[in-house]
Amino acid sequence: MDILKLAQENYDYAVKIRRHLHENPELTSFEFNTLELIKNELTSMGIEWVEVPDGGIVGLIHGGKPGKMVLMRADMDALPIQESTQNLVGEKVCVSKVPGVSHACGHDAHTAMLLAEAKILNEIKDELNGDVVLCFERGEEGGGQVGNLLPYIVEEMKLPIVSCVATHVKWDVEAGQISAEPGAVISGGYGFRIKLHGLAGHGSRPDLGHSVLDCFHSIYAHMNMNRMKYVAPTEILTFSIGKVICGTALNIIPDELVFEGTTRTFNIEGAGEPFMNQFKAVLEAECKLHHCTYEVISMKDPLFENYNNPKCAEIAQNAVKKYLGEEALTKAEPWMACESMQAYLKYWPGVITFTGIKNDAMGTGANHHTPEFELDDKGMIAGITAAIGYVIEFQNYEGEIPFTPFPGTIRNLSSRNF
Repeated sequence: MDILKLAQENYDYAVKIRRHLHENPELTSFEFNTLELIKNELTSMGIEWVEVPDGGIVGLIHGGKPGKMVLMRADMDALPIQESTQNLVGEKVCVSKVPGVSHACGHDAHTAMLLAEAKILNEIKDELNGDVVLCFERGEEGGGQVGNLLPYIVEEMKLPIVSCVATHVKWDVEAGQISAEPGAVISGGYGFRIKLHGLAGHGSRPDLGHSVLDCFHSIYAHMNMNRMKYVAPTEILTFSIGKVICGTALNIIPDELVFEGTTRTFNIEGAGEPFMNQFKAVLEAECKLHHCTYEVISMKDPLFENYNNPKCAEIAQNAVKKYLGEEALTKAEPWMACESMQAYLKYWPGVITFTGIKNDAMGTGANHHTPEFELDDKGMIAGITAAIGYVIEFQNYEGEIPFTPFPGTIRNLSSRNF
């Protein structure tokens, strides 16, 4: 079966979908027109689907032969970023028509690729050794709709899924190349929002107040030190404060301060949990020292790292080599982003690949979440081929897939969010 040829034949379809979505982006939780497009496309293909309230769309392709059920997932939401008409070297091929909103992360390509994959798989369904679940997820950019989508699939639809696959376009991987490394490829992390309470005073007598700003300064300095003190040098972990709200006037000692930030790591249990325990200890100690108190407004259970099952990664790599050629397989650096695909990969063995979109001559290769971000559409050919290749090779694989699933509930797992 020549999957690459089928992907090339459906390239124009994928480009049409991708560019329409790019020109008409919709923010997290407001992907209404995008949903309608997906439903219309699946219906025109003759694929059955169901819309999950505040979750997304689940389609189902019945293979011609009994076998394994594989879930393929894509996200669809855009970002509140004003897009530039320029990429790294010149004019973009298409630009958002919605002021202040753009697909600056590549979710338009993810949806377009999954629709093209659905079209191809539906055409060759009689040759499939099992069924395929098409999962179009809303609200990946912090919306948390996966917390509705996955429980519906598991608890309501009760689908016997045995593996999952997704891809994320990546700015620093050449178009036409795919990375499918085993282990943690996208970081996990904690989000937090803390409020400090102190005692207000006047700038002429700071000794009579208890400044939350001084308290925060000590907490921040202590945490940067803790990164070196409590995290092994072999581990990767970042701690950052992205927002601080404090003060009302230049001569008033503030009595309240709110700060927000994240911790990210490729090892939640081995590095993230110990570090966050120290964070809580620092909050307690520094607030006591500065005669302040603290209130945890938000500090949810962490997002896990996106961990590619080693055997599934091997199947994915072999699929790339088989259907695209040895030269298409590359090794990309792990990514310190966070991705809701973590929940799928904790519940089922699977893989999230990186699809290359970089093309220096075209000017694509700007980082994600920037106004200049753009992709080389031709990278989608490799992405489509690799994804379908994984489904076929996994369904044909007869060996064991060692895997220890998340011990908690699907609701706890999928509700994790910053």
